Parts: sequence; structure tokens; C-alpha cells
Amino acid sequence: MKNLAIFDKLVTEYNKKAFTNNYIFGFVYAGNIWAVETTHDLLPIISKLDKASKGGGYSLRFKPDRSQKLVLMAHQPRLICSKEYFEDMVKNSIYNKGEIFEKMITESFGIKWEKDHIPFWVGGDLEVNGKAYQIKFEKATFTNEKTLARLG
Repeated sequence: MKNLAIFDKLVTEYNKKAFTNNYIFGFVYAGNIWAVETTHDLLPIISKLDKASKGGGYSLRFKPDRSQKLVLMAHQPRLICSKEYFEDMVKNSIYNKGEIFEKMITESFGIKWEKDHIPFWVGGDLEVNGKAYQIKFEKATFTNEKTLARLG
């Protein structure tokens, strides 16, 4: 029960402090990379409680299992590319999977992608028609206890 309370608190506090509650989630399913545009409503369903690194306490992560991916697949998924193509792009780049996914999504809207370090409470990863989005790929961390405590 303690972990459920921590999870609920992380989700609630993250949603309160996030610049945007709009998301584009990326994940591997059936040999392909998929993207789903959604809101914070799915956050408690598709995220998990995990241990943060470097003394951060617990973290809230997008680390979907098969059943969580099925939930995402029920929300108008968009096929991005094959898993093989995606892995080749990552292998031949200086960027990680999350950054490559963010780049692919940003460029799919005709916007030039540039790597940034904008915190989740300051801005989104992408803005389209005045709507900001956080972009997350599998294994991404939303936040942790230490960050939320620092934000007050």
C-alpha cells in the first residue's frame, strides 16, 4: 500500500507541476515503433513506480509492459517505422532512443529538431498549433521524488 501511495503522489504532483499535460508516447509493439498522442489521463495507467538514481528516491517512469502497450494501441496509434530501422538510426547516431524518437516525431510535423534540456515544468518538447507536448519513449523518466521536493 505504501508504494501505491507514493505512486499516486508522484502522478498527482507531476501533473500539477508539468508545463503541459499533453503527451506523445513512443513504444515498440509487434516489431514496429508506434506513437500515441494522449493526455495525462493515461499517465497512471501506463506508468510505473521505479527507484530513481543518485539518491532521487522513487521515480515515475514510462516503462510499459505488454498490457500497458495494448492500452496505448487502443488510442489511435500512429506507425512511425520498423523497430529495425529505428535501432539502426540509434546505432548510427550520437543520440539515445528517446532523443531519436523525439527527433522523428518533431520532424514528422515539419519542424526542425534541436536537442534541448528544457525541464518539464518550464516547457514541452514540441509545440504544434499552439499545443505543447512532452515526448516520451520507452524507459523514459517523468520525474522523481527529489525533483518534485525541490520544486515545492
